[in-house]
Amino acid sequence: MSGSAMSTLELDPRRKTRRRNPRARGHYLLRDVERRARATCGLFVVGTDTGVGKTRVAALIVAALARAGLRVGVYKPAASGCRRVGKALVSDDALALWKAAGEPGQLRAVCPQRFAAPIAPHLAAREERKEINARLLRSGIDYWRKRSDIVIVEGAGGLMSPVGERDYVADLAEQFGFPLVVVAPNRIGTINSTLLTLIAAAARPKPLPIAGIVLNDVFPRDNGDPAVHFNRMELETRCVPPVLAHLAFEASDFDAPVDWVRIATLS
Repeated sequence: MSGSAMSTLELDPRRKTRRRNPRARGHYLLRDVERRARATCGLFVVGTDTGVGKTRVAALIVAALARAGLRVGVYKPAASGCRRVGKALVSDDALALWKAAGEPGQLRAVCPQRFAAPIAPHLAAREERKEINARLLRSGIDYWRKRSDIVIVEGAGGLMSPVGERDYVADLAEQFGFPLVVVAPNRIGTINSTLLTLIAAAARPKPLPIAGIVLNDVFPRDNGDPAVHFNRMELETRCVPPVLAHLAFEASDFDAPVDWVRIATLS
């Protein structure tokens, strides 16, 4: 046995068996926590930018999974631009996800950190003389892992959008370990923004797994933008991850069935 392997094991002469070095126990406990945390599969829905239809796409994925009989957890780590209802702030994105899942658990657990100003969450928090809780960004998902077969996470903005003083959406995606579903708006410029998102995901020290792309019509197809007729073909040609589905403007479902559970377990 190598020296490094022996450093985590000691020979107990009284029991004639090997026992673990107590200083190594923390390492094994951490690995066990990570194993149990990842036992619940999931998807992380991220956009190429703000306002590309992440919530609409995520809600349709959630609804499809709920119809299949799965217990679906929904999580949005932080949200800004929330509306005030009485003394509470309500995230319409979180509300849409929660309703699509069949209203499981508590609504406030969907998005534990909510702010009013329609700017990046950490800046919105400053406007209220508050700070983003970095630990809660990561631990808030545990509520849903414990009670769900699958968890759908919706990020805030794009992959490199800040969600804290030091944290980006990409950091949370890496922490959770779920494959990315990249929502790309069907409009001029989406080829560039989609490729940049994929490059950013692949360029991290630990590359983020990418399930694929959903092309979302954010405008009617007759709006005068000729790019809408070519974007899917261009994305399928230039991107390594597949285009999983296309969502037409104001459509109630994707253009073809997608096995979201299979995709969620590919990472």
